Amino acid sequence: MNQPVIEVAAALIFRHSKLLIAQRPPGVHLAGLWEFPGGKRESGETFETCLQREIREELDCDIRVGDQVFQTKHDYPGKSIDIRFYQCQLHQGEPKPVECAAVEWISVAQLRDFEFPKADEKLLDLLISRTDLWC
Repeated sequence: MNQPVIEVAAALIFRHSKLLIAQRPPGVHLAGLWEFPGGKRESGETFETCLQREIREELDCDIRVGDQVFQTKHDYPGKSIDIRFYQCQLHQGEPKPVECAAVEWISVAQLRDFEFPKADEKLLDLLISRTDLWC
């Protein structure tokens, strides 16, 4: 059965050997889980432009979008997601939880202390092995 595919861009924002994660708000799919901030790509939008817009809306700050680090597809009941993760840098402002429940800066050693969606499992493995990203 073909399910709709939702294209998502997510930011891997590193600073001082820490990575920014955001907690999904109550009342949404996968509420309470932690994720890498970002969101659904709109029609006619590039993944990079989508990511800049989503970070402004969710965290009230601006980022520079770098290289794509990872891409994965995951099937949930009723929908499939295609997520592209980009290495990013803060450009202006300090992230605050506008459209998420909380934000945290975590170290590589803390990655497994937080519960992430199943779609992020392979990325978590990559982040643990790629210490060069944590700068």
